[in-house]
Amino acid sequence: MAEPRFTVGYALPPKKQQSIIQDSLVAVARSRGIDLVAVDLRRPLADQGPFDCLLHKLHGEDWSRQLREFGSRHPGAAVVDSPDAIGRLHDRVSMLQVVSGLEIACPDGSSFGIPDQIVVRDRERLSSEQSREGLAFPVIAKPLVAAGSERSHEMSLVFNRGGLSKLEPPIVLQEFVNHGGVVFKVYVVGGYVQCVKRRSLPDVAEEELGCSQGLMPFSQVSNSAIREEGGDGPREAVGLEEAEMPPRSLIAELARGLRRAMKLNLFNFDVIRDARYGDRFLVIDINYFPGYAKLPCYETVLTDFLWDVVHKNEKDEVKYLEDEICPSKG
Repeated sequence: MAEPRFTVGYALPPKKQQSIIQDSLVAVARSRGIDLVAVDLRRPLADQGPFDCLLHKLHGEDWSRQLREFGSRHPGAAVVDSPDAIGRLHDRVSMLQVVSGLEIACPDGSSFGIPDQIVVRDRERLSSEQSREGLAFPVIAKPLVAAGSERSHEMSLVFNRGGLSKLEPPIVLQEFVNHGGVVFKVYVVGGYVQCVKRRSLPDVAEEELGCSQGLMPFSQVSNSAIREEGGDGPREAVGLEEAEMPPRSLIAELARGLRRAMKLNLFNFDVIRDARYGDRFLVIDINYFPGYAKLPCYETVLTDFLWDVVHKNEKDEVKYLEDEICPSKG
């Protein structure tokens, strides 16, 4: 008797579709009995399929309405993920509030939290003496809305009050914490978790707070040449290879806790090690449906997740993946 086949529909923005739905993923999924089919966005979603599962990263009221209609007409199809749950990550304040509400056991004396942050909604408040509410410079300025436009990704490192005056509310001002120039990016795919090290913004010394520019866009911070004292060449960001990974059990518990609290399966979150306290880790950002194709063997991980979904294998345990390992259930 032939093994049953399952159909997974996907509705993704063009760039996301190009990066994720590669021939290698299609082939691995097909070998596991899963056919990936693009949703035709010119036609009503509810008229398409049948799908055993629907992957999506679209938003807006019309798309939410189509998902509701699809769910009522096809109640047996799994939708990954709920638009209401995804919407929480579109606001940079609500996205991190969920971290503060987690109750998990921290191993080896480590702890976790989020940076202090405030919302500034108008220019009048931005220019007032109380605009920072106790936040010390430098601060990170981020648009309040975390998705939907190019501007949502425009972030700056603000060194002083002169820099504040150049910002355009509504924005979030987030405490900048020195963290050794390394960020730990944690990718979650259902119960699968992988943590990788990436270069981040360099630490800021107190004497840099008098920067005449007042602020610097992230792109300029990361691309600027940092000179060695007394040297002529650009100083490479150091310490990436030497940076110690966070405790595996802490990352796994954070991933499990966030997955439960947010009711999301496909996301990543950024973690930094607070340089003031080596065993304290801060979650600074959460993103829905990130660039999984950057990970080694993402095809196998994503296919294993889809296999669990279509077979209705709901798992609460976490499988922590090493960088070098390509997992497969066979």
